[in-house]
Amino acid sequence: MSIEVGSKLQGKVTGITNFGAFIELPGGKTGLVHISEVADNYVKDINEHLTVGDEVTVKVLNVEDDGKIGLSIKKAKDNPPPSNRRKNQGNPKNNRERGESFEQKMNRFLKDSEDRLATLKKHTESKRGGRGAKKG
Repeated sequence: MSIEVGSKLQGKVTGITNFGAFIELPGGKTGLVHISEVADNYVKDINEHLTVGDEVTVKVLNVEDDGKIGLSIKKAKDNPPPSNRRKNQGNPKNNRERGESFEQKMNRFLKDSEDRLATLKKHTESKRGGRGAKKG
């Protein structure tokens, strides 16, 4: 079976890294599913979605001249009906983020950053010791 861009194949997870998973394809070839191509939502830890030995359906995204094969699990799935996207509306975090404007999000981010920086400076200055440890 030839591996062509756009084709869907069955494969087996042979290795997992922090940036993706290696999938053994038919014919003994190996391709990589980047962490961004594992699921429709943000994937912080790929181990929560895949384990070595899992059988997965993948779609071939690209085949490089040097033999590297780019794969996607999320694009291999049939598109879910639009009604499935509304399931997260009950999540208060998602509602808060949707209701905020860009400026509100930026202001919250800046405040959090300033608080963290102030705490970090306070702890760093107290550990230095010696003369002039606390200036200003």
